[in-house]
Amino acid sequence: MTDSRHHIAAPLPSRGARRRSFRMLAAIAVLCAGVVSGCTSEQFQKGYIVPDGALEQIPIGASQDQVLIVMGTPSTVATLSGEVFYYISQRAERKIGFMNQEVIDQRVVAVYFDKNRTVARLANYGLKDGKVFDFISRTTPTSGQELSFLTPLFKIVSLRPS
Repeated sequence: MTDSRHHIAAPLPSRGARRRSFRMLAAIAVLCAGVVSGCTSEQFQKGYIVPDGALEQIPIGASQDQVLIVMGTPSTVATLSGEVFYYISQRAERKIGFMNQEVIDQRVVAVYFDKNRTVARLANYGLKDGKVFDFISRTTPTSGQELSFLTPLFKIVSLRPS
């Protein structure tokens, strides 16, 4: 008895057809990656990045040279009843690729020196509830030269174009 079922193999696609389908799959993969990447948020760091543990390496009484070795060159220097080094930074985020950046954190690390050019105190200023706040002493500067100097810094940093 003979088997009437015959197994006929389907013809293999030509080399050109395989290349076209590979190119099509690659194009679809690139398109999908582009669409997905447009939906992810990006974060940007501007200005000075405080190294981990840097502030702990600057004890009260440390020299200006020690501060420069640990922290590097300050963003700006002021003289407010003694010299002050300011290290200014900002973190911004863009939620969708084509939108503008939104500021999510601004910091100003201040190192205050006495007349002997040694560290008198440290401050890590940021905005809390829309007001300048020192995250080290947990206080808000209320008046004086320091607040007059810091307030415009936060406005300038937040108004810089992306």
